[in-house]
Amino acid sequence: MKQHQIALIALDNISAFHLSVPCLVFQDVFVDQTPAFHLTICSENGSAVSLSTGFQASVPHGLEGVDNADIVIVPSWPNTLPEPSELLLTKLRAAHQKGATIVGLCLGAYALAKAGLLDGKRATTHWGFQDAFQAEFPNVIVDCDPLFIDEHQIITSAGTAASLDCCLHIVRSLCGSGVASQIARMMVTAPFRSGGQQQYIPNPIAKQPEKSTSFGHVITAIEQNLAADYDLDTIATRCAMSRRTFTRQFKAAYGCTFGEWLLNQRLALSQQLLESTDYTIATTAELAGFGSESVFRKHFKKSFNTSPSEWRATFRG
Repeated sequence: MKQHQIALIALDNISAFHLSVPCLVFQDVFVDQTPAFHLTICSENGSAVSLSTGFQASVPHGLEGVDNADIVIVPSWPNTLPEPSELLLTKLRAAHQKGATIVGLCLGAYALAKAGLLDGKRATTHWGFQDAFQAEFPNVIVDCDPLFIDEHQIITSAGTAASLDCCLHIVRSLCGSGVASQIARMMVTAPFRSGGQQQYIPNPIAKQPEKSTSFGHVITAIEQNLAADYDLDTIATRCAMSRRTFTRQFKAAYGCTFGEWLLNQRLALSQQLLESTDYTIATTAELAGFGSESVFRKHFKKSFNTSPSEWRATFRG
């Protein structure tokens, strides 16, 4: 497997968590095995950075570490939104021009926007900064509903924990769902939360429904039989709810509509089948609940920017 080169840009006055997430996903979690990524941590002065929690982190490389990277990650940005240096902006633009994927996690999208890399593109960031972001960057299509947005060489994520989902998405795109699921298990986190899920729910339920409730039993049963047909009225009736109540409670619990959730579950299953079985594309479509091969191909291409056959060829074995 190709070892992807990642440059992680460390900055003064960001949280240790934001800096640590890419380190965990792309390096530390590969216990007793060769990492699929080579991570280089960089800073502008090539020395220590002072994190927001008051301690310093030693950084051995300057921004020259960006020059040969396949992926450049800005893990966050200080809440005061200081101006990026011209050196950093130049490095980001040059890396993008050479074909590197540029990633802005949480407020890291601010640096990408300042570099002009988000103009005309959809991007997300922490929901609390949506208005300020939109006002400063009117040419950016700011959408603070999703957990992350992949624009096929530019990736942005929502705040804090959503950076985990975004990094796992990158792993899944480059290494396949099997490697991403293995990493998620090592980190004891959810293996698949799609970018389309909401980052902020105004009236959230404290956690997803317990499996002992009728709601939880129904959802579990659906997860275990994704090939069946489902309609909202029938599912609501099985949960002893009206359609409206079920729709409201599902979105509060899962951060997306039932239809969006079901599609994401089916796509995740199809990835696993493509990577681990010899089923034809038509059979994979049927087992994953898409009904027809053409519908499956349409959704798969839209979600992953590749065909099922190309996904299998890339990640099989």
